[in-house]
Amino acid sequence: MSTYPFTFDPSRPFVQQAGEWIADVFYDILPEAGLELRDEQIYMAFQLEKAYAEKKTIFAEAGVGTGKTLVYLLYAIAYARYTRKPAIIACADESLIEQLVKPEGDISKLAQYLDLQVDARLGKSPDQYICLNKLDAVRVEPLEDNLYREIYSDLPEFVHYSDTLQRFYPYGNRKDYPELNDEQWNKIGWDVFQDCLVCSQRHRCGQTLSRDYYRKATDLIICSHDFYMEHVWTYEGRKREGQLPLLPEHSSVVFDEGHLLETAAQNALTYKLKQALFESIVTRLLDGEVRETLALAVEEVIVQSDRLFHMLGQYSRPVSGSDRRDIEWSDELLKQIADVKRHIDLIEEELVFESGLFTLDDYQLKIVEEHLEMIQLALGLCRQQDQLISWVEGEGDDLTLVIMPKKVKEVLGEMVFDKQMPVIFSSATLSVDGSFAYIADSLGIEKYLSFSVASPYDYEQQMKAELFQAPLTANGTVTTATVGTSAYELAQTEQVLSLIGQSGGRSLLLFSSMQELTAFRQTAESLLADADPLPYRMLYEGTAEISHLISAFQQEETSVLCAVTLWEGLDIPGPSLSRVIVWSLPFPPNDPVFASRRAESEDAFHDVDMPYMLLRLRQGIGRLIRSREDAGHVSIFGHELAREEVREAVTHLLP
Repeated sequence: MSTYPFTFDPSRPFVQQAGEWIADVFYDILPEAGLELRDEQIYMAFQLEKAYAEKKTIFAEAGVGTGKTLVYLLYAIAYARYTRKPAIIACADESLIEQLVKPEGDISKLAQYLDLQVDARLGKSPDQYICLNKLDAVRVEPLEDNLYREIYSDLPEFVHYSDTLQRFYPYGNRKDYPELNDEQWNKIGWDVFQDCLVCSQRHRCGQTLSRDYYRKATDLIICSHDFYMEHVWTYEGRKREGQLPLLPEHSSVVFDEGHLLETAAQNALTYKLKQALFESIVTRLLDGEVRETLALAVEEVIVQSDRLFHMLGQYSRPVSGSDRRDIEWSDELLKQIADVKRHIDLIEEELVFESGLFTLDDYQLKIVEEHLEMIQLALGLCRQQDQLISWVEGEGDDLTLVIMPKKVKEVLGEMVFDKQMPVIFSSATLSVDGSFAYIADSLGIEKYLSFSVASPYDYEQQMKAELFQAPLTANGTVTTATVGTSAYELAQTEQVLSLIGQSGGRSLLLFSSMQELTAFRQTAESLLADADPLPYRMLYEGTAEISHLISAFQQEETSVLCAVTLWEGLDIPGPSLSRVIVWSLPFPPNDPVFASRRAESEDAFHDVDMPYMLLRLRQGIGRLIRSREDAGHVSIFGHELAREEVREAVTHLLP
């Protein structure tokens, strides 16, 4: 097969020729293979041709069923081959990655119908891989069962033995262990407090070997939003440390479900400072014959950090329904942060002299300097409370200070959107009242192209919707005595089980939090304890790897899937998904990001809560109808529906 899937004429612009070939694909090749011709795809193809020709950012808002994924894949693959650099497809989360690369997914369809050999490789986030250090620790615990010892014994030979002439290959992916629930995986999966730079096992680590593998992709590298943002934030630091960036140079970027990118950007720039980790970083400077002044500076900064974490325990309060603690900022606390920063400054000054004596390992020195620079940057934000979101996690002596900047658009604008590179935002929900200004401003995008195309499906005929609300008092307010109580949850659970029974299973239940899902599961299992076994299988997110659950849901037609993270991207056409049940309206969570946004808004409910809820609800409802033949019901619960304005806004979304 030639480099390009069409005959290339070097005298004509490449993107123009690629556009002509893509038009042939949609007008002729795919219809001949049995796929329907969609006007929306043709329109989108012409819009993306302009973005690739001008190397611009484009907001591609296309409704469910428009076939937008096939369009951006064709352009991304063709342009990657032209530039000799892979394209990045960044999905909202790991489950959406698996949806894209599954055997019946769009990449496989293109390869089959166009006779294309597509080199698509996964660049998964670090937490999707086994950490050998954590596995070593848990497998020797006497109270743990043989599960982890069996996992260890089944690892590739090169992990256990340092023999020469071994073949190395990626391993240890979360998907390889579908039977582990989230709690079991968290005991062996990588976490943010693992310092891979000094790990003696890093060269045999599955995460490291995976990076070596996906960096060699020629067409596509598929990763999550979080991983792409981590690549952006760590790009310069990794280069200074003599490491390769997380992702190679690439030709274009597609942000699938791009409306979620801002949250991923904030999460990637979040810095977590743990006392034990900080001590382990600075005490590395004492390995070797160092000057007394440096040793004293290290000892003093540990004392000052101890005081800081002790004060954080004093000046923080638990938040109801959350595992975080809000910080009560005071002059005393800010002074202690300044003292820690000042002592880190002293260490950095001492390192200038120490590096000239060559008493410290150069590689270790670079690592410590990079960590200290990041800590200084994070602590420096504490002086700008209006630009900062911060909180504390943990209890007692196991506290973690979490620091997140409120706005990330300046960095994003400089490092992503100001580059001469096509950047595609793809989603069914990118605009607000027909305008893309909100998302463009939040991400720092000044110049962009945009378009919107509606879904081709007949929702009025294919979807039936119903709303369920809490009881009202005589004056029209929600009955607070029932909302949130076990009696209310019991009644709602009984109603949900009845709806599932009417559909013979075949239902997707969407929850706003894992706490809601867990409570529903406990109540449902209690109700069904003395009843006959259900004629369908209940699948719960967290009990196994998510793509494994999705596959089981699709293959077992009458099964029921209960999930928190599948409001976007889940694509299950056919009778397996005949009813979507929304357990509660997806208002923003009680987390520091939205608490900060609410505090800055004059009307938090209308400016923050309602837009988020309606956007998420639109996505959730969109899981039901995935083809022209699909039909089913949407059932929406929520005590907020008792408020007339909420009910009207939700009703407006429905057919």
